[in-house]
Amino acid sequence: MAKLGLKGGTPVRTAPWPKWPEVDETDVQAVSDVIRSGKWGRLGGSKAAEFEQRFAQYQGAKYGLGVSSGTAALEIALRAMRLAPGDEVIVPPYTFMSTATAVLQVGAIPIFVDIDPRTYNLDPALIEEAITDRTRVIMPVHFGGLACDMEPIMAVARKHGLMVLEDSAHAHGGKWKDKGLGTIGDAGAFSLMSGKNLAAGEAGIIITDNPEILGWSVLYHDFFRGAVQAGSVESELPRGWTTRFPVLSGNERMNEIEAALLLSQLAKLEEQTRRRSANGDYLNDQVAKLEGVRPLRRDDYVTRNTYHVLTLQYTGEGFKGLARERFLEALVAEGIPVSGGYLKTVYRHPVFQEAATVLPAGFPVKGGYYGREIDYTQTHCPQAERLCREQTMWFGQPTFLGTRKDMDDIVEAIVKVRNHADELLPG
Repeated sequence: MAKLGLKGGTPVRTAPWPKWPEVDETDVQAVSDVIRSGKWGRLGGSKAAEFEQRFAQYQGAKYGLGVSSGTAALEIALRAMRLAPGDEVIVPPYTFMSTATAVLQVGAIPIFVDIDPRTYNLDPALIEEAITDRTRVIMPVHFGGLACDMEPIMAVARKHGLMVLEDSAHAHGGKWKDKGLGTIGDAGAFSLMSGKNLAAGEAGIIITDNPEILGWSVLYHDFFRGAVQAGSVESELPRGWTTRFPVLSGNERMNEIEAALLLSQLAKLEEQTRRRSANGDYLNDQVAKLEGVRPLRRDDYVTRNTYHVLTLQYTGEGFKGLARERFLEALVAEGIPVSGGYLKTVYRHPVFQEAATVLPAGFPVKGGYYGREIDYTQTHCPQAERLCREQTMWFGQPTFLGTRKDMDDIVEAIVKVRNHADELLPG
């Protein structure tokens, strides 16, 4: 008789997993109050300014600026860093597409530097050799909410006079040496879309201690440049920066309905983050005792992992040669919400591989606009490519909003599949 769920056996788990987002009446009331007020947009409202202040304070930054998406947060922060066309930004290849496409959108060039295979974050040891006379920014990604090794990254940035923009899309509440992620470099950019640890459907926020970055970000996020409100981030700007239409920009403002929902959700974030962190740490500890699957390395500088994604690595010992894809399929059949993560590195997608035709006139990487061209078909980051193909396992953040028993179910399912791996082998 088959033992595995994939072969008709009883799965380890049939109970539902925690759902996301977690919604209660305070969220409904917060949105309802804004709708009844008639003040739905940022201009004339107060909720966006309040959220900016509270989130910046939560992470440990002086300033926050709410925007329309995490992608917009990256693009606006890069513009605020005053990049010129053809400037280069160092990015990792294992991340969501917008980390790199935000660079293209501002006319700059993404330069891919491989990741540390035991953290999935930018490998600091490889950054310096990628720096040229056009490099202006390093953009580390705190992947899954696990803090990057920021000390050597900042040292390289200071040595070469570069700015650092932390892609903190996964990092709400995360900490490096007890400092909030997004506050170590010159600015941090967060996503607030539906699946993130702090969510409002579609939104984002930039945080910084630098008033000049704040000022340019305000200009680049607000096409209209309306009246300055007391207590808002605009009130921090020097006189003259409040002129209407002072720069070429779009409308990337956060609206009041999103901000009200975010304020309500922010009140819950710390408790949720503690839950995720406790469950994620526990699961990592249990997996470390197993054969064939291992957790990522946890360095001392990581003082809180937010576990937007918990990544494990399937090494296969004891699984009798079972392929990762078949292993993951078996885990899903046991009722475990797991995936293999990204199918390929960012630069393997058409926007980079076919840049000459996908990008308008190839701009900015093709066409010789800056006396040279970038050929991403020749880009090779072996660690990121191998991890996409072979080892990666993802568990999303809602998984960690449950109980320790939920984590034990994951471990039990892994052990079950290993013990009955021969049922899944061809033959």
